[in-house]
Amino acid sequence: MICAEPKPVFYATLNRPALARERARRARAMLADCRLCAHDCGVNRLAGETGFCHAGTEPRFFSAQVEVSDEMELIPTFAVALSGCDLCCDFCITGASSWNSRAGFGFDAVAMAARAEAALQNGTRTIMVLGGEPTIHLPSALEFVSRLPATAKLIWKTNAHGSAQARELLDRIFDVWLADFKFGNDACAQRLAKVSDYVRVVQENLLWADAHSELIVRHLLMPGHVECCWRPVAEWLAENLPGVKVNLRVGFWPAWQARRHNELSNPISSVETEYASEIAKECGLNLIE
Repeated sequence: MICAEPKPVFYATLNRPALARERARRARAMLADCRLCAHDCGVNRLAGETGFCHAGTEPRFFSAQVEVSDEMELIPTFAVALSGCDLCCDFCITGASSWNSRAGFGFDAVAMAARAEAALQNGTRTIMVLGGEPTIHLPSALEFVSRLPATAKLIWKTNAHGSAQARELLDRIFDVWLADFKFGNDACAQRLAKVSDYVRVVQENLLWADAHSELIVRHLLMPGHVECCWRPVAEWLAENLPGVKVNLRVGFWPAWQARRHNELSNPISSVETEYASEIAKECGLNLIE
């Protein structure tokens, strides 16, 4: 029997701070024709123009603290949540801050890195950059990384809707991509998050992330969306990313503007949760918590 070679473990190099610093400069220059996410707006953020995400040149953050609600292998993590997002998910649990790039507090990379390093010294295992969506604030996220210890384990928590330009800037920067695969079809993505061509973009980013880092894929199970969203996501992962770590999250709550959609007006039922678990087993997914 011929055994497949184990997938290599990718970790950011010891010159990550210098690499991130150089990438931060490149990313900031790219704001003059911003195409960091798949909306491909092309606006000049350096001149005050704003695109779909309404982000400017300097980010704000709405949370920066040690958290224990993420995947078991990543916690405790010092999580920095940047304000603003390039998706408009009506069910977003942090919608008021995630949608509003002006929410929260001014982000200072040097000061935040000092807080993150202090958390590491006090026993935190990882540092996580999230949002909203951190891709729209890539220059400052990279500057933040450039101030962190080269040996820190860094997590990029993303909606996986970034562009090829963003991927190039992120290469060898983060050890783990914690990526959402929210919708199994473009119709649900358009209706619930106001985004087109969603499935292709996310699949492309997940394939790239799996080849360039450790990848954990998340799917939030939503009421009424087991067949239309979870099943196609599960089947695609089984076929294209066999063995990838998958976190099927079942704690849906009708937050923010979820009640605009009848099927999202209540928490997920135990019947749908059990059915979703059966689909995961059928597909042979590598489920984690």
